[in-house]
Amino acid sequence: MLKSFKELSHHPRIQEKGRNKVQRGKGRKLQKCVHQMTSSHFSLMAVLRLVALFPIFFLIFAAALPEVKVQQEKDEPYVGVNIGTDISKFLPPAKLVSFLQQQKVTHIRLYDADPDILKALSKTKIRVIISVPNNQILGIGSSNTTAANWINRNVAAFYPDTLITALAVGDEVLTTVPSLSSMLMPAIESLYSALVASNLHTQIKISTPHASNIILDPFPPSQAYFNETLSPVIVQLLQFLSRTNSPLMMNMYPYYVFMQNKGVVPLDNSLFKPLTPSKEMVDPNTLLHYTNVLDAMIDSAYSSMKNLNVSDILVLVTETGWPSKGDSKEPYATIDNADTYNSNLIKHVLDRSGTPFHPEVTSSVYIYELFNEDLRSSPVSEANWGLFYANSTPVYLLHVSGSGEFLANDTTNQTFCVAMDGVDGKTLQTALDWACGPGRANCSEIQPGESCYAPNNVKNHASYAFDSYYEKQGRAAGSCDFKGVAIITTTDPSHGLCVFPGSKIISNRTDTVVNSTNATSGVDASRFIGTRPCKDVVHFLKFLAEKQRRR
Repeated sequence: MLKSFKELSHHPRIQEKGRNKVQRGKGRKLQKCVHQMTSSHFSLMAVLRLVALFPIFFLIFAAALPEVKVQQEKDEPYVGVNIGTDISKFLPPAKLVSFLQQQKVTHIRLYDADPDILKALSKTKIRVIISVPNNQILGIGSSNTTAANWINRNVAAFYPDTLITALAVGDEVLTTVPSLSSMLMPAIESLYSALVASNLHTQIKISTPHASNIILDPFPPSQAYFNETLSPVIVQLLQFLSRTNSPLMMNMYPYYVFMQNKGVVPLDNSLFKPLTPSKEMVDPNTLLHYTNVLDAMIDSAYSSMKNLNVSDILVLVTETGWPSKGDSKEPYATIDNADTYNSNLIKHVLDRSGTPFHPEVTSSVYIYELFNEDLRSSPVSEANWGLFYANSTPVYLLHVSGSGEFLANDTTNQTFCVAMDGVDGKTLQTALDWACGPGRANCSEIQPGESCYAPNNVKNHASYAFDSYYEKQGRAAGSCDFKGVAIITTTDPSHGLCVFPGSKIISNRTDTVVNSTNATSGVDASRFIGTRPCKDVVHFLKFLAEKQRRR
């Protein structure tokens, strides 16, 4: 059991395992007092009263208080997803965007600036970080003209129809491709100048994602500092980020911290599981309590910047996640652990919990990653970080109830198979005929006069038939395809009196009763009568009246 970071301070230095990606590839006592006063034990009003009574306290308090900007309502923290493309059968751009919309994904990060994907994102509300691959940094850093052309071709050509929010210049350059380190800042500055020339510099930020091992001695967080051999670049970068109000992008993986320090870092701390106070990690210098590893990693970045007298830059976690499958040397890469980590991560961010060092600021995060990348090389875990398989079937079902609409609210045990947007009616009709014929789907509810007949169009009827077949097949992998015209969604397509086969909710949308998979054209009262009998009976009678009217 880890009760204090003191154990870690005598342990071999904790650094995140570098991922093999070529292209993604005294003051102290007063500070402690301030942290304690701004914690849940002291209200802001109490601090203000002290300021009124003792003006000198204000000067001391202001000097010691961290300067990271308070998060405004418009800057709500969010959870995005990384989209890698090392996939043998990658979704076409239009289908990818349709899938993102169905899953309520609002922020994505690409590892390049794929023009087809950027075009498909046009007129949507999905915000995207695009990337300059590592192999383009040298050319951009060596030529302002090349940088300007890159911005014109990959940014100005799409913005504002496509909501590009930031440029990620390279990926883990300082640790993965150190030979490019000297060209990183010239590339960033040249790209920024090109943004200024296009009058886009206030809308689009520029930064570069780092591996967490640029930070040495990250535990306890208060003692963390940047690798001094990287200081020439890091100091310039931080000055740029401060000047342009851009974030410090960090790739942070509690999974690797745990794997390299089993027996020192408990699994529960890595997975955001609820802890008793005795199991919380305590920073011996600040006495701040840490309930999870990711918060400690984020605070180590803030402490490292503070050591360089920088305190006005926010941390953006550009990668974090947990693999769902591994080889014999990766026993903790399991579906249960991946589900637990990512589900709890989403809740943690959207709860606006902040970190112990900066409770007023919650870092947004990008989950690594949306799809499993089957073309990734060994170890096995490298190909198994995705929330979904390449065919859009969930690898596991997230438990995110109460965390807003990301990934369609609570995806627990609820997936549906529906017709994909943009498919022509003739193709859909062919798939519908197969589902209701040889596929033996239950299509009685989409017959004239039945509850799912309206709206009377092929897309609605196909969606119902597809979902019926999908349920009859036990939601097996490959049972929601229909030659590429169907897609898995976690949004219940039921509407009005029409309850889809995979739905576990009754038609008043609140009371869970029975799974309607076996519903037929006959009336099944158990589908409608739930835990509020009066309202349910009224609803049921209305349903009977509507069926009679249609007949």
